Amino acid sequence: MKFFHLDGVRITRGELSGAFGDIGTDLPLITGMILATGMNPASVLIVFGLAQIFSALIYGIPMPVQPLKAVAALAIAGEVTASQVYGAGLGIGLTMLAITATGWLERLRRFIPKAVIRGIQLGLGLKLGILALTRYIPAEGGTGLVLAAGSGLLVLLLLGNRRCPPALPIIGLGLIYAFCFKLDAVTLGTSAGLHLPQWIHLSVTDIVSGYLILALPQIPLSMGNSLFATHQMAHDLFPERKVKLRTIGYSYSFYNIVVPFFGGVPVCHGSGGMAGHYAFGGRTGGSVLLYGVLMLVLGVFFGNGFEWIIHIFPLPVLGVILLVESGMLMQFVRDLAPGRFDLFVAGLTAVAAVLLPYGFLAGMLIGTAVALAPRLWVGRPENIQPLEEQ
Repeated sequence: MKFFHLDGVRITRGELSGAFGDIGTDLPLITGMILATGMNPASVLIVFGLAQIFSALIYGIPMPVQPLKAVAALAIAGEVTASQVYGAGLGIGLTMLAITATGWLERLRRFIPKAVIRGIQLGLGLKLGILALTRYIPAEGGTGLVLAAGSGLLVLLLLGNRRCPPALPIIGLGLIYAFCFKLDAVTLGTSAGLHLPQWIHLSVTDIVSGYLILALPQIPLSMGNSLFATHQMAHDLFPERKVKLRTIGYSYSFYNIVVPFFGGVPVCHGSGGMAGHYAFGGRTGGSVLLYGVLMLVLGVFFGNGFEWIIHIFPLPVLGVILLVESGMLMQFVRDLAPGRFDLFVAGLTAVAAVLLPYGFLAGMLIGTAVALAPRLWVGRPENIQPLEEQ
């Protein structure tokens, strides 16, 4: 088994376009966590960029690393410290390592029907689409709507175009707008410098409190989207790679055991991130590698001014990127069309994921219970098949 897939990393225009496929999800979460907890921006960006680069080399496909969404949401909304965020990351990593190493991750997967995973993907797509339409695209009034319309037109004209993949002109449009109307050269100059990640000392109190407040709500969500749904999407888009669920579990664990000690945010893999990279042209680990290099450069040279730099980029453009990612996620439900009951299960899972507290956990439990009930009722649980065999 190869540890690094260097043959799966290519640098092309498509990969460069794909590198921006998940930026609309990641940057607001990272920025929000930095502002809410006082985490060091340079450390966060450098570690996040290095994690992307390692993921690109390990998998050789667009397998990006994302901030943990439940942890980010709780950190942004609540009174938690940076030390508790680091402690939560370490606790999550150790927990997932135990679940993966003992084989329980793969045992759990065998009881999650494919319709439930498609429902999780559908629910995530709906949540991203709602976020884009309600918060990102209207963010800058009439000017923002014009920007979004222009970006959407570029997507319609260029999606699938190898010579000019859509993310490149969309990002270019956003940068032109930022340079014309928002850029402050003085502030940009003062934010430049050379930065390295900090070494973080974690106390037992940080680990325990972070685990109880932040990690426990995150772990079930990670099971559904970061592990099971990501594994299914890797199988759908890159069946020749034969990515194993256990490998995803180990890399998830490794990242979260290491990054807290260098000031990084807790991270995961995610089906949404893979969908975004793929939708905009990423077909190898090259898109994730380029994304990692971008984050690394921002952290090393502009870490102190990151909060200001990200605010100059227009949110409506990021909203269009989110909509494309959303559509890519939701389209996978089509392979359930022949089975009406499977479609019902997927829809029920998606509705729960969107509407209920801890939606992805609730959706996974409700959807699985409904999907398995007829099989268990007739006394034939042996018909329950692993995801990739369904």
